[in-house]
Amino acid sequence: MLVPGHWDGLRLTMPSLMLMFTAALLSSWAQLLTDASSWWSLALNPVQRPEMFIIGAQPVCSQLPGLSPGQRKLCQLYQEHMSYIGEGAKTGIRECQHQFRQRRWNCSTVDNTSVFGRVMQIGSRETAFTYAVSAAGVVNAISRACREGELSTCGCSRTARPKDLPRDWLWGGCGDNVEYGYRFAKEFVDAREREKNFAKGSEEQGRALMNLQNNEAGRRAVYKMADVACKCHGVSGSCSLKTCWLQLAEFRKVGDRLKEKYDSAAAMRITRQGKLELANSRFNQPTPEDLVYVDPSPDYCLRNETTGSLGTQGRLCNKTSEGMDGCELMCCGRGYDRFKSIQVERCHCRFHWCCFVRCKKCTEIVDQYVCK
Repeated sequence: MLVPGHWDGLRLTMPSLMLMFTAALLSSWAQLLTDASSWWSLALNPVQRPEMFIIGAQPVCSQLPGLSPGQRKLCQLYQEHMSYIGEGAKTGIRECQHQFRQRRWNCSTVDNTSVFGRVMQIGSRETAFTYAVSAAGVVNAISRACREGELSTCGCSRTARPKDLPRDWLWGGCGDNVEYGYRFAKEFVDAREREKNFAKGSEEQGRALMNLQNNEAGRRAVYKMADVACKCHGVSGSCSLKTCWLQLAEFRKVGDRLKEKYDSAAAMRITRQGKLELANSRFNQPTPEDLVYVDPSPDYCLRNETTGSLGTQGRLCNKTSEGMDGCELMCCGRGYDRFKSIQVERCHCRFHWCCFVRCKKCTEIVDQYVCK
């Protein structure tokens, strides 16, 4: 019989209490890692294509880190797509790092399945851009793989002939299948948010709705920017006839468009009814092509293990610039150190007949500046 105020009946020794506490801690830590992991990790771990699988080996989908249960099921149905999802994620990460190369937060990756670290757990503008550009990368990669005949479930684009295309131009070249790329990316990328049931009006639901909005904005950027491309035919390049098809825009242009959306992103909040609304009603309601965020950005000046900020210490800065890449702003007023480095460049290049260019190597000592 247990008596209130007495622990003897429980027979819990200190070691057993410590064991229970440790088990609970490990369980919560494992759950945190599971929640933090992402399909973005496919960019860091090359996915084998189905024809490379070894007979009797463990199925590829069970080995891929960062997939949610819904994404793992899609992986089992569309294994040949997985390497291209990885390529799309890698394209998105590269573009993110290009667009933010001169910012305090420069889209740095970390060496675990979260890819970007704890900073992605904050629903900031930067997180919004990352979700959008990575979703766009998947649309881009899958659409192109269809055109190149790499996937058994899709082929060339079946987009209808544009009404404004001149009558004597042919429509029917093998175009990028952006329709299929858009649909598949929506199913795969959105699966993590759609398979969970959140309490209505909770912060978790608000963050899921934010992610879905930004995923859609990224996909639409690729879809909307695809355009008609044509090739001339005719005697001596007379271009008397043209064959035209649908072609994806250069991904750099997609990144530029999404960066503009980042600069004008809308601050949102979750309502009790479980919908996102503007935090400030004076601004215009965002469209499906706009980015949204629910949290202010953390301080990216200093390293912070809690927020995941890596800080700007050790970052190169431009002493003469007054922009975000300038030493004053990049270093957050902490000052900077100067050092000299040797740069080697090609110079004095000459064309030789026929047909190659020969250059010399020139070295130059330049000053560089690093944030304290």
